[in-house]
Amino acid sequence: MYLKKSFLPIAFGLAISIVSAAVVAGAKPNVVFVITDDQGYGDVSAHGNPILKTSAMDALHADSVRLTNYHVTPTCAPTRGALMSGHYTNRAGPWHTIMGRSFLRVGELTFGDVFSENGYATGMFGKWHLGDNYPYRPEDRGFTEVVRHGGGGVGQTPDYWDNSYFDDTYFHNGKPKKYKGYCTDVYFQEAQRFIEESVKDNKPFMAYICTNAPHSPFNCPDKYWKPYAEQGISDREAIFYGMIANIDENVGMMREWLKKKGLAENTIFVFTTDNGTASGEKLFSGGMRGKKGSEYDGGHRVPFFMHWPEGELVGGRDIADLTAHIDILPTLIELCGLVGPMDYSFDGRSLAPLIYQTPTPWPNRVIITDSQRVRDPIKWRKSSVMTNKWRLINGKELYDMESDPEQEKDIAKRNPEVVELLRKEYDRWWDSISPGFVVDERVVIGNDDENPTQLTSHDWLTDDGTSPWNQGHVRAGQQGVGYWAIRVEEAGTYKVSLRRWPQEISRAITADLAPGAAVPGLQTFRETPGKAIPAIRATLNIADFYEEKPVKKGAESVTFTMELKPGDFKLRGNFVTGKGSKDFVSAYYAVVERL
Repeated sequence: MYLKKSFLPIAFGLAISIVSAAVVAGAKPNVVFVITDDQGYGDVSAHGNPILKTSAMDALHADSVRLTNYHVTPTCAPTRGALMSGHYTNRAGPWHTIMGRSFLRVGELTFGDVFSENGYATGMFGKWHLGDNYPYRPEDRGFTEVVRHGGGGVGQTPDYWDNSYFDDTYFHNGKPKKYKGYCTDVYFQEAQRFIEESVKDNKPFMAYICTNAPHSPFNCPDKYWKPYAEQGISDREAIFYGMIANIDENVGMMREWLKKKGLAENTIFVFTTDNGTASGEKLFSGGMRGKKGSEYDGGHRVPFFMHWPEGELVGGRDIADLTAHIDILPTLIELCGLVGPMDYSFDGRSLAPLIYQTPTPWPNRVIITDSQRVRDPIKWRKSSVMTNKWRLINGKELYDMESDPEQEKDIAKRNPEVVELLRKEYDRWWDSISPGFVVDERVVIGNDDENPTQLTSHDWLTDDGTSPWNQGHVRAGQQGVGYWAIRVEEAGTYKVSLRRWPQEISRAITADLAPGAAVPGLQTFRETPGKAIPAIRATLNIADFYEEKPVKKGAESVTFTMELKPGDFKLRGNFVTGKGSKDFVSAYYAVVERL
């Protein structure tokens, strides 16, 4: 079961004199937190991009407090896990983006938990990517209103079948609901609806708007990307910029709408991104080495703008000290005057002394980030040990960021004492986080909050690191052998139905599937022809239960019924396709129900 935290006031060191009068008087600030996907530091025109035009982001930048040395994790789910929890992502759980390693550990704190415990209405709109089943969904983690797609992007395996950016079906508080329009537009429109309802209920609000754009696949309305294509860049780059242009338009409209509603003055408005650029590095790198996934700064240094008129966070001011995603939750707790958790120790720290330029001493910090897109973390893998001055890369390369911000000159041999000091910092960090690596996070089956549960191949645990994580892979019949790590909380009779295609479509296990319709932009996952799998039998193994059944002609699933006791288990469901020992593939979907 989800572990509820205890909440008590926490003192972070912010003098009462610098808290806005509105907070002292009890009118807590609202929060609108916008985080985009795969947009790097250089993908904002205010940062010098010579092609991309982001007028709304530029206007926010001009009137905000800006963290100019702000770092995240080099890929998406890991950043979101650290942001939500205030813990390093390798401690929080989601160090990968697939294979059951994108789950935010049960017991980790979230924005939703903290703000809802303090009387806020909490809304999440767009990309969650920290678990699609109970108890990992945002609606299980303190968010009272949720509109989200599945997995790490539109059209990934946990997403509603055939979603493709336009007129999609998203999960509204756990239930599929059809929406009209482009995905990013829908998220901002739904956030506005949520804000209006919150104001009507006389509750402060925290709206977490987390777009999947400009993550691939690359699709958006022609009017946003065609003008960039006319400038001679590739269609991929043009659509990437077009998706950002659409986000920029939505950011501008949201800010104008908040102003019109009289909410802008006491709303903390944050804009940031989740990792380095995925597609813009050749056009403009922002003066950094690397891109998404890289241990160099281009992989993890990203924009962060914070605007709050009543809190006097206006006028345009840079903070150059080293900061990170792990700092944001404790910072918001302090700025909003919230009651914090008493039994929870943050890896980050409140940035309020920096933001308000108080005389509070600010320590020389060491912050560590890495990219662990593997089943189990590997020491030193794609790592950066950071101070204001230094970057130790992979435990070997050393760069002076004051004289070499593009990280071109490795000076490790000339500074062995610095290398040794930073290696010791990393060792202490690794010793702190590594004990949790042996613990598998597990989908809970049979709980009343999600019964039945549809498991997908996105979350297979595999030995070779492959899983069909998007619907194009599933359609193509990508081979693979994996299992799901599950937890049975309640003894009872369970039914498990193994499927080739998801439960939202009616299709036989052995049937092929025609390609789906195209949308503006590049090819989508649903345009992949669906390959027939010549399944003969299905096998299921869970706990001490094992059974084989034939795949009947025209059957959409093969169903097994068994008695299960509480415990942690591996669920293995396979389709046998021949007589050889390797002639089988794991079921792409399994629907589990406690009867």
